[in-house]
Amino acid sequence: MHSNTVSTVTARPLALRAATAADLADVLALLAETADWLNGRGVRQWPAGGFPAERIAPLIETGDMYLVEGERGVVATIALDGNADPEFWRPGDLPGAALYVHKLSVARSCSGLGLGQALLDWAGLRVVATGRRWLRLDCSKDNLRLQGYYRGQRFTHLRTVDLPHRASGALFQRAGGMRGGLGTALPFIDRRGLGAGRAGRQAASLSSHGTPVAEHV
Repeated sequence: MHSNTVSTVTARPLALRAATAADLADVLALLAETADWLNGRGVRQWPAGGFPAERIAPLIETGDMYLVEGERGVVATIALDGNADPEFWRPGDLPGAALYVHKLSVARSCSGLGLGQALLDWAGLRVVATGRRWLRLDCSKDNLRLQGYYRGQRFTHLRTVDLPHRASGALFQRAGGMRGGLGTALPFIDRRGLGAGRAGRQAASLSSHGTPVAEHV
């Protein structure tokens, strides 16, 4: 369950929405901050200096990039889509049965407030709302701390694909829904809605209030 600790990060309620073209610079800046932080600790999953605009703009154009913003602007990002990386996911994994997390990033000023966990819970609700089974991601094959974080979020490590040209390759999945169950509140308001149907209504209701939790990355 998320804790009942009140966030002091912002007096303005945090809100999640789809990123637009006007947000590209802010999204790139946050991803660059995270990439530099990772590279400074020897983790090479993301390129030093962040991603070029041509890598991120298509995610915004397709509506697959989301951001969380508050009084201080953009404080977190997540991309969520049905695109399984063919170098990692096999036909036997039933790639179409999952949604895939990419570009999960939290501003260092908000580290420890549980936004990463909350975004994974939100993504898990999207899995349910779209009638799929799994929430999946890949992460650095050498970052044992990050892998431990995902295990703590109830992800199961399926396998590690060791390709010489890829820093990522540790594959994780968990069932759709929320880590703490449907009684768990999220620390941001969902400004985009979660679609029709019971799961979508439950998710939108859960996203309308809540408080942050501890985060380990």
